[in-house]
Amino acid sequence: SMAALFAIQEEMGCLPRPAYFAGHSMGEYTAMAAAGCIGFADGLRLVRERGRLMKEAGAKQPGRMVAVIGLAESVVAEICVEAAAAKDGVAQIANDNCPGQIVISGDEDSIATAMSELEKAGARRVVPLAVSIAAHCPLMEPAASQLKARIEAVEVQEPLAPVIGNTSGLPLSDAAAICEELNAQLTGSVRWTDSMKHAVDAGVETAVEVGPGSVLTGLMKRIQRRGKRVNVSNAGEVRRFAGQFG
Repeated sequence: SMAALFAIQEEMGCLPRPAYFAGHSMGEYTAMAAAGCIGFADGLRLVRERGRLMKEAGAKQPGRMVAVIGLAESVVAEICVEAAAAKDGVAQIANDNCPGQIVISGDEDSIATAMSELEKAGARRVVPLAVSIAAHCPLMEPAASQLKARIEAVEVQEPLAPVIGNTSGLPLSDAAAICEELNAQLTGSVRWTDSMKHAVDAGVETAVEVGPGSVLTGLMKRIQRRGKRVNVSNAGEVRRFAGQFG
């Protein structure tokens, strides 16, 4: 399924060049392909390997991911640190999606402890996700170390426009920074709120989401209510949207 999404999002290449590229989690690979950092075939191979290695790591070190609704990022982060320390385990923010919507990731015991404390802290909802691995946390280190060798074997180019990195929330403009981001991504947090705020603060007024559904445009609405949000959900819609620009 990740490879299929990558194939759709690669159609971004027919759109006018944006001020920035960005992709959420696996979508960061598609954004980098659209930005010209990695080739389409290399991107597909990396995405396939990423999925395989994550599955292997999850089988060896089971974990879980939980959505937390209605608490500030700083509160969630502090509770994760305390839960991990109490259980000598792993618990951290995996995705800071938008204000009030955060996903945490880690080992079973640490996350169970964090869930209890998050509810006590006043979270409106604490919902386990139906996923088989604990992405974007140190439990993915075995996958990340193996994936690094695959990334280093790929020719990485300077992007056509800066790619806003998941783990930093800042624009990346050279090949070395792109490689560093890809190497850090599996174990690091997706700082999507910071990423989109950076784009807005830099003057971006239109956000275009490429791919099925409208999750990211929905998140953008909660991050910044002003501005235009466009969703193109398949290759045909991407081409039709591109046709508006001649």
